[in-house]
Amino acid sequence: MAEDGSVSAESLQEKLIRELQAEHVEVQDTSPNHCSTSFKVLVVSPLFEGKALLQRHRLVNGCLAEELKVIHAFEQKTLTPAQWEQEKQK
Repeated sequence: MAEDGSVSAESLQEKLIRELQAEHVEVQDTSPNHCSTSFKVLVVSPLFEGKALLQRHRLVNGCLAEELKVIHAFEQKTLTPAQWEQEKQK
């Protein structure tokens, strides 16, 4: 998170990769005018293996706890590496 309290797609991506050992992360700023208040993320991490959807989302929310205080809308999709491979085949 920047010193002024703002959040960037790049900072979210870096943090998710670092803290969740993510193999693939896509972060899209979905806010009007790209003012960094609404984000959509795709996170592919081996840490999600054997975890229910709610547990995966809690991992992401825990990782981004500080950032979520200033984000108004946050949509996430969490996949294991195997699920990501299947998704890419579609």
